[in-house]
Amino acid sequence: MFRFDPTISSTVAAAGPPAGPGAGLAPAAAVRGPLSTAELAAVERCWRAANYLAVGQIYLLENPLLRQPLRVEHIKPRLLGHWGTSPGLSFLYLHINRLIRKRDLNAIFLAGPGHGAPAVLANAYLEGGYTAIYPEVTQDEAGMLRLFRQFSTPGGIPSHVSVPTPGSIHEGGELGYVLTHAFGAVMDNPGLVAFAVVGDGEFETAPLAGSWKSVDFLHPQRDGAVLPILHLNGYKIANPTVDARTSDARLFQYFAGLGYDAYLVAGDDPAAMHQAVAAALEAALDRLAAIRAGGGERRWPILLLRSPKGWTGPKEWNGLPIEGTFRAHQVPLANVRGDAEQLAALEAWMRSYQPQELFDERGAPADDIRAWAPRGQRRMSANPAANGGKLLRPLALPPWRPLAVAVPAPATVRLESTRRLGVWLRDLVQANPDNFRLFCPDELDSNRLSAVLEATQRRFELPIISIDDRLSTDGRVIEVLSEHLCEGWLEGYVLTGRHGLFCTYEAFAMIPASMVVQHTKWLEAAHELPWRAPVA
Repeated sequence: MFRFDPTISSTVAAAGPPAGPGAGLAPAAAVRGPLSTAELAAVERCWRAANYLAVGQIYLLENPLLRQPLRVEHIKPRLLGHWGTSPGLSFLYLHINRLIRKRDLNAIFLAGPGHGAPAVLANAYLEGGYTAIYPEVTQDEAGMLRLFRQFSTPGGIPSHVSVPTPGSIHEGGELGYVLTHAFGAVMDNPGLVAFAVVGDGEFETAPLAGSWKSVDFLHPQRDGAVLPILHLNGYKIANPTVDARTSDARLFQYFAGLGYDAYLVAGDDPAAMHQAVAAALEAALDRLAAIRAGGGERRWPILLLRSPKGWTGPKEWNGLPIEGTFRAHQVPLANVRGDAEQLAALEAWMRSYQPQELFDERGAPADDIRAWAPRGQRRMSANPAANGGKLLRPLALPPWRPLAVAVPAPATVRLESTRRLGVWLRDLVQANPDNFRLFCPDELDSNRLSAVLEATQRRFELPIISIDDRLSTDGRVIEVLSEHLCEGWLEGYVLTGRHGLFCTYEAFAMIPASMVVQHTKWLEAAHELPWRAPVA
């Protein structure tokens, strides 16, 4: 549909060899796009800083700013983490930060490639949101070392985006659910934009395939907006991803059939790609604004980003390519403690980001890097929507005693208890018109909760015809024949500060059972963090 060329913003064709992270960028006049010369230089420095911090989290136990030559004792005894997706996630995060500042967006970031925690943590640290929550991780050399040491370490923090990650409502590695969580988050949240990054491995899962239908239940004015970003970096752990090998034309056709217009950015030259993704994100947000204003056909934007896996990392080792292959997925140089040449290669890689330019003498991020981030609660690591208990309003609970059924003697009254529950839920919906929803895989009637429909209707954004039964764009009941979608919408809805009910029955309840288990693990872990306010 829409191609943003990294060189001229009209067709997709990356020109020239990729520039190394420290090689400097072409001036803005040579690479056209919305970024000024100063903005292009600033985002490039921020990206280098985020990539440096991501690599440091995976590898370093000492010497966080490379003030000394790198030695074996500076390396962690066990190397864990995922580098491959991290530079792409940082690339997107930083460009979204620019738009938050420019447009005063209320935005959250959901990382479907959840093992890209090094990137999300790096950006939370650079914008100060991490230190605000964890003051012991200071913005200096000692704090950077603590950030590195705690990563994927017993007693530290996980290697995936998780409950301790500021700004997160999505458990990384739980592949297939990032979109349903994002759409649930924006329901009844008209001011919120959820940027949901879908990994091209995650794109292969069945729940994710079903999640595209979510736009057919989203009201442009009463709800917020989701901008899906499909990150096509080519590989899973050991195999190519199906859709990274799919032609652009076929992907455009696929998304057009689902009701989306695709905005494609592809290439590997940093300067060109910065301009191209800035233009694409601007266009996508303009489209979302037009949909919210009720203008034109309701075709939702999606950004397709084709960039190398392990972008700006080692190009090859021992005659085998790394960047742009599955070998960049986790730890691209895995034997730096036992191989002096690999250790030297790691040092060269890290120094290519020129950390001495990015952090001051104390080890704090440079002023221009801190200035790139939004302020206060506009930072995605500090947005209260991602700590939904802070926004939680108690439900107005209707009295239940008047619904009690008189039973004068055993076995003299025949009544289904769920019918009475339906009456109570009807009253609950009436008392809470914007803070409670029911999510149900077409089982409201069979569960005898139909009385709810006396107070509301079923939400539906596609054409409604005369023979339909109680469908409306205003409905508080959302029914779709997917337990995955219903449960995931409810999670996103609850984790951003609202209340809801997932209604199914035992024959189908096992379908999303792993999602329920994961959610309860999230709640258990959140209970141990004093900064996480309890959700419903």
